[in-house]
Amino acid sequence: MDTKKQDPQVEDTELPQVEEAESKPQEAAEEPTALEQLEEEYRQLNDRYLRTLAEYDNFRKRSSKEREAIYPEAKADTVKEFLTVADSFSRALSFECADAEFKKGMEMIHTALLGAFQKLGVEAFGKPGETFDPSLHNAVMHVEDDSLGENTIAEVFQEGYRMGDKVLRYAMVKVAN
Repeated sequence: MDTKKQDPQVEDTELPQVEEAESKPQEAAEEPTALEQLEEEYRQLNDRYLRTLAEYDNFRKRSSKEREAIYPEAKADTVKEFLTVADSFSRALSFECADAEFKKGMEMIHTALLGAFQKLGVEAFGKPGETFDPSLHNAVMHVEDDSLGENTIAEVFQEGYRMGDKVLRYAMVKVAN
């Protein structure tokens, strides 16, 4: 036995045989079976399906939020266009009119327009005597008047309007002190 271990030819012939025997099971382990291939393909398809499902769900939620945001914006934009009409009626009613029936008709139209604004949730702000708020009012003039308090609106040039928390138009005012 000792002679076999010391003989270099015996060792050389035995080593390659052992390596070949070890490499065959590794090659077989690296090559997947048909079942393993199908399982891997299933995992990949399932992963793609779940990702697509999640993307669709996110798209659906985003679309729903966008649809909900469109209506209030469209309503606000529409109301903004009618603000100049309300201003025109207010200015027209401030002048004297010889025909009482005509003036009464104009007042009725103005009242109906303001009623429509109220139904839509639009409210006017910026009256003389109110406290100046830079988030609601646009101060275009300043006057020193001891009869009025500090940061008090002395005169309103153009009323402001808001719908809920959204300011549609800032009030243009003259501020005292």
